[in-house]
Amino acid sequence: MSATRFRTRGTLAALLALTVGLTACSATDSTGGSDIDWDALGHEELVELARQEGEVVVYAFTSRIAAVEKSFEAEYPGIDVIASDISSSELITRLDTEHRSRSATADVAYVSDAPVVVTELMADGVLEPYLPSRVADAVPAEYREPLLANRLSTKVLMYNEQAHPDGAPVSNLWELTEPRWAGKVVLVDPNVRGDYLDLATELSLRSDEMAAAYADHFGREIALDDGVPDAGLQFLKNLYGNDAVLVDDTDTVNAAIGAVGQQDPPLGFTSYSDRRDNEDEGWALQVAAGVAPSNGIVFPAYLGVTTNSANPAAARLLIDYMMGDDSETGGTAYEPFYVAGDYPTRTDLTAPAGALPLGELGAWQIDPEASAERRDEVADFLLTIQ
Repeated sequence: MSATRFRTRGTLAALLALTVGLTACSATDSTGGSDIDWDALGHEELVELARQEGEVVVYAFTSRIAAVEKSFEAEYPGIDVIASDISSSELITRLDTEHRSRSATADVAYVSDAPVVVTELMADGVLEPYLPSRVADAVPAEYREPLLANRLSTKVLMYNEQAHPDGAPVSNLWELTEPRWAGKVVLVDPNVRGDYLDLATELSLRSDEMAAAYADHFGREIALDDGVPDAGLQFLKNLYGNDAVLVDDTDTVNAAIGAVGQQDPPLGFTSYSDRRDNEDEGWALQVAAGVAPSNGIVFPAYLGVTTNSANPAAARLLIDYMMGDDSETGGTAYEPFYVAGDYPTRTDLTAPAGALPLGELGAWQIDPEASAERRDEVADFLLTIQ
């Protein structure tokens, strides 16, 4: 292990004492190992305890967890990573169900859908935070609480840059409600995926900006339909009424927008970082920058330890690992997330090349608590317009 990777402190005597303490504490202790002062452990001490546990189970909302599994096991032989790649909505439901039934569950959750994480998983004691001391000073406060975020992800308007080499074919979201784009806007149904519901909710929360964008585009103040409470939801009603195409997964969105060889491809909302697959998949995805009032949302990808973790040391070691090493790119540990269109939360990492800086992206950064207060109302409204 390189000297630059982790800073180690503590003594062999402390390690032996902790080992005895762990032996006395059941591996299935429902406190998640709370008798141990995790912040006081040196790295080698944590590794030793994790090796005694021998495995770590992680539920993740991204397929990139497979690359983490491979590299982590190479870095720490003897610790088996058991990874499940499932949507955040399913992940949250599974964690909550397993917590309530006190059945076997994951040790680590890698999850988006921040509003639900804050109001349900954290409020109900399903997850607890862990902030590795070596990265604490490099992570801004808003990404340390309520859980540690290792990156910011996106749901933004994307287009086919092969078909539109001069840039995005729209400059205002309200253009998507006009006949030119009838049946040619693709997104995952917000009532299927939490991050798309967060996008819909943010449109409602930003209703003043949506109203101003409407006036700029159409030259008149917006008039809301009966039963429509704000300009953001009016946009969604108009978009759905313009035959927006709702699908069940992001890969379908990406292929519809990005497939090369199309003369008049649709636009759609998807993850900016999915451009990383352009070459392999035969796509030409590009972000629609400069769209008024915004092209979409930015949101945290959280790491948390389950309260009922059977492998609390290995859980914390994996979270530490997924924050990257001490190099300027995060090294092999962070490589799956060090891609254009994802934004590291660590300020000591250089930004991945090939994408707009976060400050120039133009996406709204969600407020999980504000979104949580509005989400159910938005979800119910969407059911009335489908």
